[in-house]
Amino acid sequence: MKISYNWLQQFLQVDWEASKTGELLTDLGLEVEGIESIESVKGSLEGIVVGEVLTCKQHPNADRLKVTTVNLGKGDPVQIVCGAPNVAEGQKVPVATIGTILYDANGEGFKIKKGKIRGEESHGMICAEDELGLGSGHDGIMILADSLKPGTAAAEVFNIEKDHVFEIGLTPNRSDAMSHFGVARDLRAGLIQEGINLELISPSVSNFHVDERTLKVDIEIENKELAPRYCGITITDVEVKDSPEWIQNRLKAIGIASKNNIVDITNYVLHELGQPLHAFDAQKIKGNKVVVKTLPAGTKFTTLDEVERELHKDDIMICDAESNPLCIAGVFGGIQSGVTENTNSVFLESAYFDPVAVRKTAKRHALNTDASFRFERGIDVNFTEYALKRAALLIEEYANGKISSDVLDFYPEKIEDFQVFFSYENAYRLIGQEIDKETVKNILASLEIKISSETEGGLGLTIPSYRTDVQREADIIEEILRVYGYNNIKFSHKLNTSISFDENNEVKLENIVANQLSSLGFYETMANSLTKESYVQLSESLKESFNVHMLNPLSNDLGVMRQSLLFSGLESVAYNINRKNSSLKLYEFGKTYHKYESGYQEDKHLTMFVSGNRNKERWNTTTGVSDFFYTKGIIVSLLGRLGLNNLKATPTKSDVLNEGLSLSLGKTKVVDFGTVKNSILKEFGIKQEVLFADFNWNVILTLTKNRKVKVKDLPKFPMVKRDLALLLDEKISFKEVYNLSFQSERKLLRDVDLFDVYTGDKLPDGKKSYAVSFLLQDESKTLNDKQIDKIMQKLQQTFEKNLNAVLR
Repeated sequence: MKISYNWLQQFLQVDWEASKTGELLTDLGLEVEGIESIESVKGSLEGIVVGEVLTCKQHPNADRLKVTTVNLGKGDPVQIVCGAPNVAEGQKVPVATIGTILYDANGEGFKIKKGKIRGEESHGMICAEDELGLGSGHDGIMILADSLKPGTAAAEVFNIEKDHVFEIGLTPNRSDAMSHFGVARDLRAGLIQEGINLELISPSVSNFHVDERTLKVDIEIENKELAPRYCGITITDVEVKDSPEWIQNRLKAIGIASKNNIVDITNYVLHELGQPLHAFDAQKIKGNKVVVKTLPAGTKFTTLDEVERELHKDDIMICDAESNPLCIAGVFGGIQSGVTENTNSVFLESAYFDPVAVRKTAKRHALNTDASFRFERGIDVNFTEYALKRAALLIEEYANGKISSDVLDFYPEKIEDFQVFFSYENAYRLIGQEIDKETVKNILASLEIKISSETEGGLGLTIPSYRTDVQREADIIEEILRVYGYNNIKFSHKLNTSISFDENNEVKLENIVANQLSSLGFYETMANSLTKESYVQLSESLKESFNVHMLNPLSNDLGVMRQSLLFSGLESVAYNINRKNSSLKLYEFGKTYHKYESGYQEDKHLTMFVSGNRNKERWNTTTGVSDFFYTKGIIVSLLGRLGLNNLKATPTKSDVLNEGLSLSLGKTKVVDFGTVKNSILKEFGIKQEVLFADFNWNVILTLTKNRKVKVKDLPKFPMVKRDLALLLDEKISFKEVYNLSFQSERKLLRDVDLFDVYTGDKLPDGKKSYAVSFLLQDESKTLNDKQIDKIMQKLQQTFEKNLNAVLR
């Protein structure tokens, strides 16, 4: 939200620097994200002076050019070549002197230099209004008043205004600060706390009166819940023209383009007081009656942006006596009833519409307007008539209108101010220190919160209607704290805490896994649970009927809840690869969402993505490719850390993987992992191999629930390593060698490892060579050669008998 400092100073005559005011606003909770210096005319006409044309002669070498001599007030007159048809001797004109920078309509600057035009020297430029940024006219140069003295700076002739604009990151609850008056009201409370008590100057409407009662537009509200208050008034004999310069400057400062005086005044009051207004061409309201109602679904309505829209049955509409729609209430006007240059009478609306209804309508039609922005957050119901009178007086003054009816005010059930009891003890407990009671009362008074009753322990308070977000005692405490100043709350240099050993099992397991993966170089990701509906087409196991749809999706890309963590993870992989970060190790804890006939279901998963090299390129290490077996090692060690050992491996049946394994404990599958299909990677523009693991976290929680960690002493006696080179059939896996080893020797065998595999033309067809290491250890004594040889002989005989192995 943009706030003009000059505009703010109309209500609160603070003379601080803009930066200091911005700091106070931020401390008050209205965070100033930036301060921009602006000018009503870019460049502030610097270098532009009043010149007097002394002579004007035809250019000797060009029919459309004139050679002039101009008095600039200082030094000798200068010669300027001018192509304007209306330049003449004796005129007072604006002159851009040598070195001046002028700006075009796009803000691009060009510098005035001494030069020659068709052989004649030119020492400056006599300017048209569009060249100075003072208008759009380019038919000729500007002619200034004869009374002006040559050499007078143009900035003194024209009202050039310099301003500072605050960009405030307004939180959704602070609807009271969605106007310059609202920000000034908050700023005053902060200044009082600083010891500066300034008067809050509100625009006066004391001069409001009805000029003539010649045009009455009746009001009918069919549903008072949708429009609890609706005010209206007619103004006749209006003259639609440009707004006065000061209104244009105010709107221009906050980024609003001027249209005409009627529309500009409604926009001005909106940003001044926070009350949205709408002006209708009164002649287009059939039956001289305004009806606030809903229309049948599918009714066509063309808005001011010339877009035809289909109305919803719950859209609040402003209609005429014949039920013709004129405006989407609180959101956008209609093209048929808008103010045009031919309008001579207007019906001015100021209302309070139901915030929820306006928000839903704006969302349905994808219309985010200044009016809907305020209505859907809740405006001050008691400001509607005041803002209406303020706008009517401005239209009367700057459009020569006549107020032609009394204010019609539909307000059947007055909305009472909210009552809250405030406890000093609760305030001190939440704030963390005691604040003087008189200070508390002064802060409440500065916020216009009235004290209706008082006891030793607290205060009965009446909340002003514009503070729609203050509904609880905690809200009052927050108000006191932000004005008192968070920086004024003392804090201890000593930290006190208590340690709990009753840690949630799920959180504990997540931390164990996260720590282990992070220590292995993985990065945790958190993807959006909302995703594209089209992703289900990439997997046969995902069904469109299982999708959980969003009722009001932000976009087509965020229309459904995800059924798999694979696709959001691949989005992250693709994002990184596209930015030259191709070696990736990612993991995510997240949920999947399905809608079955039996109801909705959420399942938690842990996923891993591995792609590219294992290590960064360095002179003393090899990068190594993150392949299938590398990923498997990480998965097995991770499950082992959770106490899940002796897992059974079977080929995976996942339809998103080219090849892979499923690891199960008994009949319970724990994880699927493997390489993602190329057809899926292609959808994301990924051209390198990606390994994906999907852990069923709910299963892991169940399996680890009652598992206990076994601990034993470190062995006192040394471990012995022996190797065997075995010639085996190609179809025999290492798993068979591993299992047979422990079947043969259960007592002293500690580990079996495969450290080399050889296949080639030096071996018989259908054969391969395994180099296998065996670790032996006796925890009670040192092994001797006789025992070791006996075990190795036993192992060899087992392999020969069961695998037809030959010792190489």
